[in-house]
Amino acid sequence: MGDDRRDDWTQGPELSAEQAREERRRRSAAEQAPPAPSDEDAETLRERQRLAQQAMLDRWIDGVLVEQRRSRRWKLFFRFLFALLILASLAITLYGLFVVPGAGSVAGPHLGIVKVEGVIDSDSRASADRIIDGVRRAWQAPGAKAVVLRIDSPGGSPVQSQRIYDEVMRLRGQGDKPIIAVVEDIGASGAYYIASAADEIVAAPASLVGSIGVINAGFGLQEAIERLGVERRVFTAGENKAFLDPFSDISPEQRDFWQRVLATTHRQFIEDVKAGRGDRLADDERLFSGLIWTGEQAIELGLVDELGSLDSLARERLATPRTQDYTPRLDPLDRLARRFGRVAAEWFGLPQAASPLRYQLY
Repeated sequence: MGDDRRDDWTQGPELSAEQAREERRRRSAAEQAPPAPSDEDAETLRERQRLAQQAMLDRWIDGVLVEQRRSRRWKLFFRFLFALLILASLAITLYGLFVVPGAGSVAGPHLGIVKVEGVIDSDSRASADRIIDGVRRAWQAPGAKAVVLRIDSPGGSPVQSQRIYDEVMRLRGQGDKPIIAVVEDIGASGAYYIASAADEIVAAPASLVGSIGVINAGFGLQEAIERLGVERRVFTAGENKAFLDPFSDISPEQRDFWQRVLATTHRQFIEDVKAGRGDRLADDERLFSGLIWTGEQAIELGLVDELGSLDSLARERLATPRTQDYTPRLDPLDRLARRFGRVAAEWFGLPQAASPLRYQLY
């Protein structure tokens, strides 16, 4: 009887309901918990972590190597491009020096053409240095029966126009071959200044010719910056040094002085046109007023000698339709640099001409 009581599982202290639930939770947690890792399992885990770190390091090194190779390829590409640009520049320069210098004329009689295109300015393609060089080449070419100034320009710098005029007049005085100005769409202001030095002027009936005058254009913005609350700071030595500044007032004395400068430059223009054209000019006070006429109207005023074109001139007058362009060629890189400089000057509002005075049609 005593043994049965010892083996009876019901023997023992009684547990409350709460204690029984706690005991069941403890046993359930003990049954579900993973077994404690052995030393072998810990070593395996450390090895896996080491391998994962090694793989991550390998990926990072591979990424660095790929980026270095990419950077090296770009460096090689830009070095190759730079070398190619240098070689192209050298090739163009050598081509301009030895292949197309302009001195080698066509065989047989021809017209030596020199183009005066665009605004006449020291930094433009119609600069005095370039036009004078072309005129001299055409003049010295043995096969050129005449030097033809092919003009399509609204004018420009007084100094550049005067320089070309003086050189054409000098060659014209030698009398070896005729110098003829052919006006295309427009030959006004400084461009007509140059044309007046030629022996003859030919223009199309609808060409625009004349505009014998001087211009200086600007703005008076002093009131605008006052309204904006902007203070203009200009330091000068000389009371009239900044009298053309658009943000400063101009006194009546300064206005009169500047008008006299324009009148003096205009007088030089008129005298040179009269010297070039002579008695062919009509006695008309409007000639030097700055007005511009068509080629048909210009004949009646003596500003033009004949209506026609370069083609008709070559066919009918000189009996040789062959022409040779003696205008010095522009280096493409120099042309690009000048255009970039001109755009930058316009963007920053910088002056684009050495002189504010212009023989130009606006």
